[in-house]
Parts: sequence; structure tokens; C-alpha cells
Amino acid sequence: MIAADATSILARLARIPVSPWHVRARLILGIATFFDGFDLLTISFALPAFAQAWGMTPGQIGLVISSAFFGQLIGALGAGWAAERFGRLPVVTVSIASYALMSIACALSWNPASLIAFRFVQGLGLGAEVPIATTYVNEIAPANVRGQFYVFYELIFVVGLIAAAIGGAIIVPWLGWQVMFYIGSLPLLLALVLMRLLPESPRWLVSRGRLSEADAVVAQIETAVVASGRALPPPELHVSVPAQEKADVAELFRGAYRRRTLTVWALWFCCFSTTYGLGSWLPTLYKTVFHLDLATSLRYGLITQVVGIAGSALLALLVDRVGRKPLLTIGFFAGGVALLALFLTGVTTAMTLLIFVSIGTFFMGAVSIGLNLYTPELYPTRVRALGSSIGGAWQRVAAGIGPNVVAGLLGAYGLRSVFVYFGVLALAGGALTWAFATETKGRTLEELSP
Repeated sequence: MIAADATSILARLARIPVSPWHVRARLILGIATFFDGFDLLTISFALPAFAQAWGMTPGQIGLVISSAFFGQLIGALGAGWAAERFGRLPVVTVSIASYALMSIACALSWNPASLIAFRFVQGLGLGAEVPIATTYVNEIAPANVRGQFYVFYELIFVVGLIAAAIGGAIIVPWLGWQVMFYIGSLPLLLALVLMRLLPESPRWLVSRGRLSEADAVVAQIETAVVASGRALPPPELHVSVPAQEKADVAELFRGAYRRRTLTVWALWFCCFSTTYGLGSWLPTLYKTVFHLDLATSLRYGLITQVVGIAGSALLALLVDRVGRKPLLTIGFFAGGVALLALFLTGVTTAMTLLIFVSIGTFFMGAVSIGLNLYTPELYPTRVRALGSSIGGAWQRVAAGIGPNVVAGLLGAYGLRSVFVYFGVLALAGGALTWAFATETKGRTLEELSP
């Protein structure tokens, strides 16, 4: 009887169409993801200012950039376990509050060592929030439009990148780099009210055997959908799902999940070594290698981010039509070719760098959002947050390594070597996607991972 009740609840959830309730939920969590993007790029646009003021070496610059990513690695690993045990929303709430508070601490930094320490602690919260919020959004989205629904949510992250780029280009030369971090503390207001605004994921409630609560959440969504004028189709019982499932990290490496896990880990590393390594260093490269003034360096960085949002928007339009696997494959290959072209041209001017990195970002930015969508789709609810957070941990490993690789290659072999490294990584990601990725388009999460 319990299994049948669990199955019927999930069948009711699966038949609910996208409605104003879904859009509202996406926008509420989108506030947090906006500031995720804002924080990610804040360091890139603040860096040229405080690096010059503090007389920082390339090694110190690399540590400032990577310290947050190593914090995110630890935060992501802990968040998956916590979200399976305590729920999606409590983990998201605590993580938002922690990274917002540490943004204030970053603004008060007085030297490279203090900023490195504060960025590391801030990274703990950021690393916890991102994969669990992604898991929540995937768990409430209808299967037939899950890709587009999620990508439009993640586009808010890209808007945060753009806001940071615009803000950095205007605010840093005018008011100083600290103001960017003060702005980054605003999500603290959201953390105070988040659990009043959204219900817990009904899929997680079912997986923990809390069927009456799950039923109440689904009924709440159904009522909101009907009130908005949308019709509810009859439920279709596709698969039988037992209640009170226990999270077991070993399941990530059993059966079909072993291939999925190892593949997605490799894709995370290939993608985010490239995107974070380049994105973090770009304004500084313009200033230190090509000797552009601060305002021009920041403006060039803004142009690249605007091009990246165009690629992400294209992904949103195509992902539920074309599928995850073809788009990820094309994105990796096209991004890799664009970056290798910089090696072949010699990176002789700042304009050459701007053009080809922007082309690469058009494709690789779409890949990064696509992977955030794709990873939670690969696992059952009982280990979805674990799978997403551990996969995301590889993102943090790559993000922590990438900026330091740039520093090492610049010092030892020059600027061209940077683009050989990142171009080859992107091409490797395309080959792995084509050979090993599983298509998830249009299927419910229970069908994909019973």
C-alpha cells in the first residue's frame, strides 16, 4: 500500500504542467542563483584593483581565486549528505545565509591572506547552495519541459554574471572593489524568509516516507495550477517507487550509475577547468599582458559575458528539442576549436583574445549550464542530491586548479600555452560526451532512474 501511495503521489506530480507556481518558485531560487553568478565574477573584476594596490604576485592571485573553489569543494561534498537527510530547503537556506555573511567579511579584508581565508569560508556556503538548489528545481519541473525550465532558471545565474561585469566595470573604478562584495551580501534577506516561501521537494518527502506531507505539497501545487486556469491531465502511473528509500553513496558506483557517475565527473572537470580558469583571469590578462587600462580591461570582460549569455539562451531554446547529449557534444567541440585557434593565431593582440575567447565562451557557457541540468537527471531521488553535489565537487576541483594552471603556464611557457591546455580539455569533453553520455530528454526522473 505504501509503494502504491508513493507512486500515485509522484504520478500526480509528473502530470502537473508548468504554471505560475513553477515560475514563482524558479524566480525565488533564482535570486540566490543570481548572486551565485554575481559572486563568481565579482572576484574577477575586483582582482585587477586590489592586486595592484597590494602588489600581489601571480601565485597570490591564483590562491585568491582558487581559495573559494576549494571551500566550495568541501561545501558541495557535505551538502549532498545533509540534503538527503534534512531536506533540500534547509540546506539551501543555511548555505545562502553563510555565503552572504562572508561576502561582508571579504569586503573588510586588509591583505591577500585575509581575503584568501574569507573566500575559502564563503566558498563553503556557495558550494553547498548550488547543487542542492539545482536538485530542487529539477525535482519540481515537468519532464517534457524540464530542460528548458531549468536552463531558464540557470540563465538567472548568467544574468548575475552580467550584473557583476557591468557593476565591476562601473563600480570598481569609481567606488572601489569592496562595494562589489557588500552588494553580494544581499541574499541574506532571502535566507530569512525562504522556507516560508517554498515547500519542501515532494520527491524528497516521498523518498523519506513522509507521504502525508508530500501529498499536501502536491495538492498545494495542484490547487495553484487550477486557480491559474490550467487544466490537470489524469495521472499516468509509469513506474512503482518505494517510499522511505535510504541514501547510499555506494549506489553511485553500482550498475548503470557507475558509467553515468564517472562520465559526468570527467565532463565537469573538462568544462569548468576551462570556464573558470579563463573567466577568472581574463580582465587581469588584458591589464597585465596587453597593458590595457582598468576600465577597458573590465569592459572587454563584460563583452565576453554578454556573448556567453547568448549561448546559454540558445541552449534553453533547443535543449528539450535536440537533447542533452548532442548539444553538450557540439558545445565542447566548438569551444575547444575556438580556444585552440588562439594558440594558432599567437594571441598577438587584446582584440584577438577578446574575439576567440568570446566565441569559446558562447559554447562553453552553454555546456556549463547544460551539465548543471544534466547531472541531477542521472540519479534516483534517494541519491540525487548526493550525486549532484559530488559531481559539483569536481566542478570545484576543476575551478580551484584552473586559475593556478593559468598562473603556472603563463610563467613557464607564455600565454599561448594556456589555450592549448584549455582547448584540449574542451575537445576531450566533447569526445567523452559523444562516447559515454546518456540521453535524458523528455523522460520523468523516475523513468530515468527507478
